[in-house]
Amino acid sequence: MDLMYKVVRNDEEQYSIWHEFKETPPGWHEVGVSGTKDRCLTYIDEVWRDMRPRSLREHMEGAHDAAR
Repeated sequence: MDLMYKVVRNDEEQYSIWHEFKETPPGWHEVGVSGTKDRCLTYIDEVWRDMRPRSLREHMEGAHDAAR
């Protein structure tokens, strides 16, 4: 029997997978995608294009705007 997983994302917009039978850990939120490990990892690969945490992206964008 294959283990089933769910895709989770934290407030920094970082993704991970979590066993479907386990409670989602604090600070993480389900995104509505579940299935095999391969399916979940494929989804993450499709949607998570910028690996930087959200706070770092916002900081860098602010620094770039301030330099103009």
